[in-house]
Amino acid sequence: MPRSLTWLLLPLSWLYAGVAAVRNWLYDRGWKKSAAFAVPLVNVGNLRVGGTGKTPHVAWLVEELLRQGHRPAVLSRGYGRRTRGPRLAAPPDSAATVGDEPWQYFEQFGPRGVPVAVAEARRLGVELLLRQHPETTVVVLDDAYQHRAVRPALNLLLTEWARPFYHDRVLPAGRLRESRAGARRADVVIVTKSPPAASAAARAAVAQRVGRYARPGAPVLFSAYEYGPPGPLTAAARAAGSPAPPSPALLLSGIAQPGPLREHLESQGYTVVHHADFPDHHAFRPADLAALRAHWRPGWPIFTTTKDATRLADPALAAALAGLPLYTIAVRAALREDGAAALRARLPAPPGPSPA
Repeated sequence: MPRSLTWLLLPLSWLYAGVAAVRNWLYDRGWKKSAAFAVPLVNVGNLRVGGTGKTPHVAWLVEELLRQGHRPAVLSRGYGRRTRGPRLAAPPDSAATVGDEPWQYFEQFGPRGVPVAVAEARRLGVELLLRQHPETTVVVLDDAYQHRAVRPALNLLLTEWARPFYHDRVLPAGRLRESRAGARRADVVIVTKSPPAASAAARAAVAQRVGRYARPGAPVLFSAYEYGPPGPLTAAARAAGSPAPPSPALLLSGIAQPGPLREHLESQGYTVVHHADFPDHHAFRPADLAALRAHWRPGWPIFTTTKDATRLADPALAAALAGLPLYTIAVRAALREDGAAALRARLPAPPGPSPA
C-alpha cells in the first residue's frame, strides 16, 4: 500500500481499533459474557487477516491430541460456504457446504473419528459437537481469536516471520483485525514460516519484539513449513506418474500467501512459467481453468495446494480439468528446536482411564 494512502487511512484505523478495544474491554470486565464448557477449547488464531498458517497448525494439534489419547473435534466458521448456521460435516458435504478448510480437516481426520463442525456463532457450534459427539474431550477452534463469546482454555496466536503483527497496522491502513495489544490474550505465540537458516540471535530478536506485547511468561515458539511430495489430483496426473524436476511447471492457487509454496517448487528445480494466483477461498470457475490451459504445454506438471483441491473437486469443473495433470502439494507445520515439547506441555491433559 502506498505510504501516502496509509496515512490517509490512519483515522479509520484508529476508529476500527477503538471499537475493537471497547469490545475487548467489555469482555475483560465481564460485562459481555464468554461461554465456558465441560471440555477445554484450544484456539488457533491471529491478529492479521489471513495467511499466517492456521490450517497446518490446527492439523498439528489434532494429530498431537490423537496421539495423546484425546477424542478431539474441530470447529471453524466455515468461511466461503454456501450454507449458514451450525453444521456438522458429513460425507455428502463439500467445500461448498462447509468451507474449504473444514472440508480439508474432514477429509484428513474424519476417517479417524474426528468430527468437524462449522458455525458462525462458535458457542452454537460447540454445543452441536458436544450434543452429537459426547465422547469429545477437547475442541480445536480454527480462527476464533477475536470470537470472544467462547472462552478457550489455551489461546495460540500465530504471526508470520515475514509479516509480524508488530510491523502492521489495524484495518484499513494495515491488515490487523485489532491492535497489537490483543497479543496479550495469547497463552503461546507461534512465529510461523520461519526460515530454516534463521540464527538463534535472529529468533531471539523476534521473540523480544513479540514480548513487548504478549503477556509476561507467554512462550514465543517458531515453526516452519514442510512440504510433501506431489500427489496426483486428476486422472491425467495419475496417468503421467510422479513429476520430476527440472521441468517447467504451472502453479494454481487461491490462498492468502502462495509465495512460500512457489519458493519451495523453485528450490526443487521446477521453473514456474505461469502462476494463476487467485484470492483466498476463491471459487474456481471453468473460465479460470481454460485460462490456465492456455499457458500449459504437454509434459508440464500443474501444482496446487490441498486446500485448493477441495474447491477443484466441484463436479462443475470436471470437464475443464480433463487432460490437465494437476498435483497437490501437502504442507505441514513443524515446530523448531524445543517448540513441540513446549507446546505439548501446555495442551489439556488427556483423559484418564474410565473407572472400573
